[in-house]
Amino acid sequence: MSAIEAGVRAPENLWRREIRAMLALAWPMVLTNLGQTAMTATDVMMMGRLGPDTLASGALGSNLYFMPLIFGLGLMLATSPMMATELGRRRHSVRDLRRTVRQGLWLAILICIPIWIFLWHGESVLLAMGQEPALAYQAGIYLRWLEWAVLPFYGYIVLRSFISALERPGWALIIVFVAVACNAFFNWVFMFGNLGIPSMGIAGSGVATSLSATLMFAGMAGVVMLEKKFRRYRLFGRFWRSDWPRFKGLLRLGLPIAGILAFEVTIFNAAALLMGLIDADSLAAHAIAIQIASITFMVPLGLNQAATVRVGLAHGASNLEGVSRAGWTAYVIGVSFMALMGLVMILWPHTLISAFIDLGNPANARVIGLAVSFLAFAALFQIFDGAQAVAAGMLRGLHDTKVPMIYAAIGYWGVGLPLGVLLAFRFGFHGVGIWIGLSSGLAVVAVLLLARWLRRDRIAPPLSFAH
Repeated sequence: MSAIEAGVRAPENLWRREIRAMLALAWPMVLTNLGQTAMTATDVMMMGRLGPDTLASGALGSNLYFMPLIFGLGLMLATSPMMATELGRRRHSVRDLRRTVRQGLWLAILICIPIWIFLWHGESVLLAMGQEPALAYQAGIYLRWLEWAVLPFYGYIVLRSFISALERPGWALIIVFVAVACNAFFNWVFMFGNLGIPSMGIAGSGVATSLSATLMFAGMAGVVMLEKKFRRYRLFGRFWRSDWPRFKGLLRLGLPIAGILAFEVTIFNAAALLMGLIDADSLAAHAIAIQIASITFMVPLGLNQAATVRVGLAHGASNLEGVSRAGWTAYVIGVSFMALMGLVMILWPHTLISAFIDLGNPANARVIGLAVSFLAFAALFQIFDGAQAVAAGMLRGLHDTKVPMIYAAIGYWGVGLPLGVLLAFRFGFHGVGIWIGLSSGLAVVAVLLLARWLRRDRIAPPLSFAH
């Protein structure tokens, strides 16, 4: 019995049950996100052991890799609200979920083709962007091995959406942490030439990531085929059968999600480039502050994913009170956590910074001072970032993605970036001006999304299911 059904039978415990259900669904997702972040951190640490040029090449390649990856990820994330709504409408639905997973995997295959072509020519793209030829060459080698991680990663996301819609995300957590350990092992073997394998250098990191992503998909595929609760769905049965209305539905829902992610990710990329125009110390301090903020962001990101499922279940069941309860529960937990993290950044900035840079080295004094000032704005940034992230997940559960995409464009690129550039370069605020711009853009998006959620009874799209 789902938490929504249980809540209907025990009205006095509705909020308590929702909080328990939300936390039970969110915490494995939070840890899964942290695990995926740890995998990227492992790659960076091991590249650093090969020298600064290798690390720089890897950074170039990774930035280029994530540009199309994030867009395709938005398309894959559309499977989550679709399946959650289907389950809310008919709790024991089998065919609808199987068809959504199948079309999600079809979409993954199709979107990978242009991504593969783009990444295969990564060196040429980087040279066209004016990057140093030697670094672009190494990054191109890295990308030609790394690009094969895209398809299994997308397949993993689709299957993770399936088990999350059934409120059983724990398997994804287990698989990711196994993959983190395997990724470190594969890096050790292929990058540095251990166990009789020739040293591949930076290419070995691409091999390691691709093998780890394949392991993640294979592990998840094994779970859905063998675990009793999932086995009855026969997700890979009749894989060749099309469902074009459902495929188009995924595109309608997923393209705006992809747009939201693209607008958000690119403004942070732009902020890093702008910091580089100021000076190296500002860029280093910015990298430290952003890294700290990205770790805390894993919690509202997990709540974003959980809210999509919980709101989607209630929306599919046409339970308006359940929709409200699920959304507000995730929102209050997410904003409260980020407010607490903001307080930590204000009270103990040097402790946080010490994890990334030697505080006792006089040569680092200016970077430390800048990082402390950036963290002061990051504290405010935290609240807005958590609010917009969770609110986006709440609206996604209602299949409301087009207008939030417009809000993201307005907030990030219409307000945040222009304001940051104006303050940094026109009024002499330098790096602090960039952070004020980022915080302002996030605040605008957070307010607009919350206002839309408050009007959800008037804007929630009607339910439609392909057959």
